[in-house]
Amino acid sequence: MTADHAKAIADYFAEMFDRECANTLKVLRAVPNDRRDYKPDEKSRTAWDLVTHIAAADLWFLDSICDAVFIYDPETESKRTAGLHTIDEVVAFYAREYPKRIQRLRSTPGEQLAKEIDFFGMKNASISLLGAANNHNVHHRGQLMTYLRSMGSKVPAIYGGSADEPFQGA
Repeated sequence: MTADHAKAIADYFAEMFDRECANTLKVLRAVPNDRRDYKPDEKSRTAWDLVTHIAAADLWFLDSICDAVFIYDPETESKRTAGLHTIDEVVAFYAREYPKRIQRLRSTPGEQLAKEIDFFGMKNASISLLGAANNHNVHHRGQLMTYLRSMGSKVPAIYGGSADEPFQGA
């Protein structure tokens, strides 16, 4: 992976992440704070667990890619969101912090993004984890969306209309 290739990939994903940030915020805002302890099954995470995990993990992924160091620590994730007590606080936190990480991705030199890293035993260029970062968000955001109606909320339109919200288009 060359530095130029890594920079081109970063620019592509930064544009996509700008759009995805708005979709994630729509889903997070749809979680009713008074039902945040909801989970559809004993094995499932609560809505609150998913909301805070999405917010913290999205930042962790982008910081890790820019730093070219992947060390996941659940305690660090918990500390990152420890001061957040309501859905509105998480939404404000994400709306403030995630765009900063996208900007950081845009400004990280290609040489840094092309560095080989170890991601849970897999070795590859740091930039190669942008797809995993996106997929991780989509996975957990999708889980959370399946909770919404059961929690008494509405499912937002993100890639087309939902039964609750017509698609407005971009």
